[in-house]
Amino acid sequence: MASMTTGNTSRADANRRRILDVALTELLRDPDASMDQIARAAGVVRRTVYGHFPNREALIGTLVDEAVAMVTAAHAAGREGVADPAEAIARSVLAVWPIADRYRLLVALAQRTVTVQGVRERLAPVREACAELLRRGLDEGVLASPLPEKALAHVHEQMLFALMEAVNDGLVAAREAGSAAAVMVLTATGVPASRATELVAKAHVQEC
Repeated sequence: MASMTTGNTSRADANRRRILDVALTELLRDPDASMDQIARAAGVVRRTVYGHFPNREALIGTLVDEAVAMVTAAHAAGREGVADPAEAIARSVLAVWPIADRYRLLVALAQRTVTVQGVRERLAPVREACAELLRRGLDEGVLASPLPEKALAHVHEQMLFALMEAVNDGLVAAREAGSAAAVMVLTATGVPASRATELVAKAHVQEC
């Protein structure tokens, strides 16, 4: 009996994972994709999709949760072991951007369903980590801003959202946006453009 229960749970988990993976692909292809479309693309009946997600908003919310978890992990990995706050900012933005780029259409969609406030609440841990990094840089004189660290972290977050929208609108090439994002965030914290560009180039070299 226990093995049957384990088998059913594993199958349910596999179905849920497949639905999420297919939903992301379908929603990035067609932001208005319905639950029926997602079910057909996933090769399951409509009831199976609703068994895991009561509505489209819940499905999108789960995808956003996964994206935020990946952003949080990438941000932490990017700044880990980096003593210079400015370099840590460059590396963390570069680490986060590929995820942000992958999910940027989903974020735009989520702002219509999960709401902007809902997305911001999910990103609170990342914003707090950014604020702590900024505080250290401001205290050490490596960074400069008329804003306190928490306000500056909020501004940085909004700048990245704005850049994602610019890529969505075709105003910036996606392949250039990661480096541009890192330089943009650094210069907004008082780092000279030449130094910001140097730090971003250094971070790219270390990634290779």
